Amino acid sequence: MEGRDIGTVVFPNADVKIFLDCSLEERARRRYKQNLEKGINLSYDEVLKAIIERHKLETEREIAPFIKAEDAIVIDGTNMTIEETVREIERIIQERQAK
Repeated sequence: MEGRDIGTVVFPNADVKIFLDCSLEERARRRYKQNLEKGINLSYDEVLKAIIERHKLETEREIAPFIKAEDAIVIDGTNMTIEETVREIERIIQERQAK
């Protein structure tokens, strides 16, 4: 299950918690590319500004802010493909199950 408050609010006692992170610039690059594929014409700078604003709002809100659970494992996907990210998550889960 994924979501911005899954590990801190919805399932605080989950056996494995993964906190996927990525630079704001890479998030904007990926969103910009998706937008172009969908025919949405926003500049990279506009997309980056929106990503920065959303991140600020979500991390600073009072109720269920987007924060890393204390016991979450951080994966920085900035330089990873989706496939690499999935393999890393699978590795972490398999490692936890072996314990």
